[in-house]
Amino acid sequence: MIDIQTIEHRVANARDWHGTPLGEAGDMSVRERAQMHAALGRAVRPAGVLLLLVERGADLSLVLTQRTAHLHDHAGQISFPGGRMDEGDTDIVATALREANEEIGADAAQMQVVGTLPNYVTVTAYEVTPVVARSQPQRFSADPFEVADVFEVPLAHILDEANWRRDSFLRFGKRREYWAVPWQERYIWGATAGMLRTFRDVLLHPQHEHHD
Repeated sequence: MIDIQTIEHRVANARDWHGTPLGEAGDMSVRERAQMHAALGRAVRPAGVLLLLVERGADLSLVLTQRTAHLHDHAGQISFPGGRMDEGDTDIVATALREANEEIGADAAQMQVVGTLPNYVTVTAYEVTPVVARSQPQRFSADPFEVADVFEVPLAHILDEANWRRDSFLRFGKRREYWAVPWQERYIWGATAGMLRTFRDVLLHPQHEHHD
């Protein structure tokens, strides 16, 4: 099992990590997705999400949310706490911490920010910065409008390749592939699984081992 000190070291060196061609965004690389939005004249807006590692002795888990069924975007899906950057945010880390506090009551005073992962560009034209932090167990209180449930997934589950799948769907006659990493009755896919996949690869394949 990977320890928190190793995680901190590898995340600190992760900003310029490029990964495998399908390690980030499913059927397109992050760069290709950004180019697609630019070609369509879409402005890509900054957003931040919190990858909060909860420490229970040597065991580590990641905090995820299930979005409420009535939301306009990604209703019912599994996601990280987070959202778009506001004018009052000093930086994207502040965005992730503010949103996590608003959505699940996460207390930034109990957290230690470890670093950030490479940005992830979504189909919905957000450039998302995943902010990695660590914390002792906290009591979360979900915003009932946005969050149906708050739960944790063991980091060991994310690191185990046997738990990952390449699934697909048809859209406009084209088959689109994406990463999925189911956990118990939860189906984690899309951008959340893509960012988890990048996190996994950053932890298991440090930058100095890449030669691209």
